Amino acid sequence: MTEHRPRTERLPTTERPSARAVVDALADDSTFTELPDAIRDCRPDGPLAWPGYDAARARASERTGEQESVICGTARVGGTRAVLIAFEFGFLGGSLGERTGDRLEAAYTYAREHRLPVVPLVATGGSRMQEGMLALSQLQRVARESALTREAGLAQVAVVRDPTTGGGWATLGAGADVVLALPGAQVGFAGSRVRPADADPAAYTAEAQVAAGAADAVVRPEELRETLGRWLRLLTRPSTTPAPPPDALGDDAGLPATGWDAARRARSPRRPRAAAYLDAYFSDRAAISGDRCGGTDPDGILCGFGTHEGRTVAYAAQTGTATRPAGYRTAARLIRLADRLGIPVLTLVDTPGAANDAEAERQGAGAAIADLFAAVAGARTPVTTLVIGEGGSGGALALAAPGNTWATPDSYFSVIAPELAAAILKRPPRAVETTADQLRIRPQDLVELGVIRGTVGP
Repeated sequence: MTEHRPRTERLPTTERPSARAVVDALADDSTFTELPDAIRDCRPDGPLAWPGYDAARARASERTGEQESVICGTARVGGTRAVLIAFEFGFLGGSLGERTGDRLEAAYTYAREHRLPVVPLVATGGSRMQEGMLALSQLQRVARESALTREAGLAQVAVVRDPTTGGGWATLGAGADVVLALPGAQVGFAGSRVRPADADPAAYTAEAQVAAGAADAVVRPEELRETLGRWLRLLTRPSTTPAPPPDALGDDAGLPATGWDAARRARSPRRPRAAAYLDAYFSDRAAISGDRCGGTDPDGILCGFGTHEGRTVAYAAQTGTATRPAGYRTAARLIRLADRLGIPVLTLVDTPGAANDAEAERQGAGAAIADLFAAVAGARTPVTTLVIGEGGSGGALALAAPGNTWATPDSYFSVIAPELAAAILKRPPRAVETTADQLRIRPQDLVELGVIRGTVGP
């Protein structure tokens, strides 16, 4: 490995920062070490003998001081060592060619050999036209390296800069475990010169990708180093010990006397909700957002990773509203990521049930719930669940850990809401309270039935 050569000047702030300026801004002081370059014999004007290609590369090299469109090396970010892959957009638009693929493969291989997370700092216009299909095929090569790195249980946190388009977005960017985006960056599969003339440019921005569930957060440049360091720290601390259930935060009123009392207390607007539980449980946390299928459910479920008593715990917490399909898919994404990284999971159940409107059906509610059931059932990492409010039918059960579910005194879990059960049985409204008792939905009933392990106190 060769040491990172110091830069003697900085680009003006009004210009797009170079790859090395981006690395300098993110890496802990004097920790970036560049990986050795992969050597490839190159024919004149490249594999297609494209007239003027050598001259274009020479101009790009003279302008940027780089020999290719990416630089790769290791550095500490917030104290965590990682492999950094920084694109130099000034070198032929940060495009991918065969030599780019060589560097990327070497970087991912090094990461796996040394058990390091990978951080692509992406700014690219796509594949290099002067190398034709040989350039485009580098995307398959990159996808393979990324897949091998996932299989190795190593995290990938991408930072998408301006612009991130084409195959670079569809592999290194959108294919990462966590995607952070710079404000106002052009982000999308279609670049500005190839999209329809009447396309809304706002749809191809970092903000739009977060809203569509394809990226997790927009992060301001001055906050990026701290945010990236937090993510790397959280995602590189595996543990085999289950997360303990949180303490109850509600009033110390004891267990409910009746089934209807349990339902009434769980539905109280004064009862603590998911955000309060997460704030009390974690010393710090970072959220993921989006199902990577075009949807988000920020009002229905909170997902992310946090620090509890010095170790990382992943969380998926319902907020007391009806959970939408995108929420279930985001939770499944969270659980599978935590499982791959060996991080225990805490889930908080609190929903009257899954969203049941027509739009939820069009968005695939049944398939989304099925996928979450499968993610929880197939998880090798320990999953702990606490019911903190309403446990409404299958929309709540999908998030519950078999054999390791607990409940607070101000909660209930039921096959169906008491009112709906009475309606289905054609009972009068006055019979709802009796029906709630018959359903045996109180926490102590659930313990006796063997549905949950126990209750937690304040």
